[in-house]
Amino acid sequence: MKRGPELLRLAETVVFPGFEGKSPPDWLRRRLGDGLAGVVLFSRNIATPSQVADLTAALREENPQVLVGIDEESGEVTRLEAAGGSTRPGNFALGVADDTGLTEELAADLGRDLARAGVNLNFAPSADVNSNPDNPVIGLRSFGADPDLVARHTAAWIRGMQSAGVAACAKHFPGHGDTSVDSHHGVPLVAAPADTLRDVALRPFRAAVEQGVRTVMTGHLLVSALDPAMPATLSRPVLHDLLRVELGFEGVIVTDGIEMAAVSGPYGIGGASVLAVAAGADAICVGGEHAGEETAIGIRDAIVDAVIEGRLSEERLADASRRVCELALWTTTARRGALSGSGASGSPGTPSIGLAAARRALRVTRRSAAAVFPLPAPPHVVELAPEMNLAIEKDTPWGVGEPLGKLLPGTTVTRLAASTATGGAIEAVLAAAAERPLVVVVRDAHRHPWQADALRHLLAARADAVVVEMGLPGRSDLGAVHIATHGAARVCGQAAAELLAGDTGTA
Repeated sequence: MKRGPELLRLAETVVFPGFEGKSPPDWLRRRLGDGLAGVVLFSRNIATPSQVADLTAALREENPQVLVGIDEESGEVTRLEAAGGSTRPGNFALGVADDTGLTEELAADLGRDLARAGVNLNFAPSADVNSNPDNPVIGLRSFGADPDLVARHTAAWIRGMQSAGVAACAKHFPGHGDTSVDSHHGVPLVAAPADTLRDVALRPFRAAVEQGVRTVMTGHLLVSALDPAMPATLSRPVLHDLLRVELGFEGVIVTDGIEMAAVSGPYGIGGASVLAVAAGADAICVGGEHAGEETAIGIRDAIVDAVIEGRLSEERLADASRRVCELALWTTTARRGALSGSGASGSPGTPSIGLAAARRALRVTRRSAAAVFPLPAPPHVVELAPEMNLAIEKDTPWGVGEPLGKLLPGTTVTRLAASTATGGAIEAVLAAAAERPLVVVVRDAHRHPWQADALRHLLAARADAVVVEMGLPGRSDLGAVHIATHGAARVCGQAAAELLAGDTGTA
């Protein structure tokens, strides 16, 4: 076996790199001409929808069928709207509303925005069943903890997204919900027996395959009942025997970011890429943290060397390349048809689909008959901001104070983090809220002891306070009024602000 142009092209096809900048660098243009079939966009590549459209058009000048992938789950995980905050809630809010028609409509609306921007592969939805409430990386990204609910909304989301000509991607196979470790940093262990996996975690993926999802993303998870030695991304029993044979999936299997420590730690980026393709993966996603030509070439060369040395069969690599090319052909045809029939959704004066969904996900618990609600005056708002996992852009706007200030001028806001939520800071908040309503905004308070401590301190002094939980609601018996938004997207904050201000809102 020689290191010839055909083998290099096959290997080039399966590498989906990220890159720096808001226009294609020269190396990327050159490699697209040499056979690179896909790229991945991150928020660093995005300024405005028109800029993204120009970027993707430039990519297609080099390769008209290039696959342009993005992590656009809506809600907390957004790339297209990272700077301003998502105008659509995430999966958990959709699961609370539990209207599959709404889920499908929202996904179609998002898909049309992506298609207009030239994106044809969306690494969403999360099909994970969030059966562990302490999960540090899934949480609100899941439709919920009930596998049947997650399955039907996963299918609806895929229908909507693919109706816009954008390939959907069910992730993180075979299910990241029942874990307590973030795979960005370590290897999560899924200890459930095989029959439990099939009854719970695999049910949404089975629904996704039956719905015709075009891609499935692997999770960097050690699923001991299926393969006690290798993470799912690198496991032939998981990717081939389970996903291909048992579930009957014929589309593209793409890895989660191959540079993540769970797989690159033990094997290196190149070594993990080779093992993933050998196990059954068809596309290697890379470049969230290691963007650039050097990484892309390193993966390509590692794959070529593995074929030459007999550690990876050429047939497996050719099969992976074929599946990627078939996906590119599908997106070209589907996108053309979807865009020719697309138009603006809704009518003047009606709320956006995202805001309508966020309003429907609100849940209010009134614990005091004396509570004055909506608020009678501009409040002081304290927002307790935890550190987020790497899937969520750290600067993406969220909260209630900013939108509430527009509805109730005079509203003031304090934001505290774990390092600043001291006793003195809490006393300052109470002083600022003297003779005024107090609104306490938390985010996954049940997972962060410092938030729970700050909340206890505040409520001990102000039993009349309103608590707004923008993460998973561990409990609803906090505050005179408790509002659960079931999401921290900007639009969820808007919906909560409307409720606090007594503004029904029409747009």
